[in-house]
Amino acid sequence: MDDARGSVTNWWAYAHQHVLRYRLAVLAPNARHVVEHAGGWLFDRAMSGWEVTVALTDVSDVAPLRILGATVLELEGPLAVPMHHRFPNVLAVDPELLATDDRIRVGLLESLRRGLFEVVLWDQTLPAGFDELAGRKEYELSVAALAFKRQALTMVGATIDSLRPTERFRGTADMHKKSVRTTDPVKPPTDRP
Repeated sequence: MDDARGSVTNWWAYAHQHVLRYRLAVLAPNARHVVEHAGGWLFDRAMSGWEVTVALTDVSDVAPLRILGATVLELEGPLAVPMHHRFPNVLAVDPELLATDDRIRVGLLESLRRGLFEVVLWDQTLPAGFDELAGRKEYELSVAALAFKRQALTMVGATIDSLRPTERFRGTADMHKKSVRTTDPVKPPTDRP
């Protein structure tokens, strides 16, 4: 993978060129968690014009996320930035990070309090303080999302038996919002292979 500093720099430059696009940011420990819990939803968002960025603790295998249309960054890069000029429209977080990283847990609670963006978590047991995200949401994957998620699951070593036509979440986001706010052609960031 590219030097993480270069990837973050390229991503910021790209994001500033496309200020009207919907943005989905995902925070997770590894690609497998993202693919298993939200891979189809990410694919559908990317294919409908959303900018999908996944920040991972372990960036050793990012190819499965790239085939789903996501830009992948090392988690420490975005967390090290003291001030963000562009917030995502939706932030999806693996609940495991809420239990293991105080920066993410505290930051997410503050963001929820201030209403900075919509929040989505995998449908798993949530840590204390996230009661307002108790409502469950279900997202029905497109046929294309099922096909691409199947390939991504294979790449992360997961069983295809776990592939379902829906993914379950908790959060404040409208899971079915598909439109984008601009007619700009979708161009990939320059750091993609």
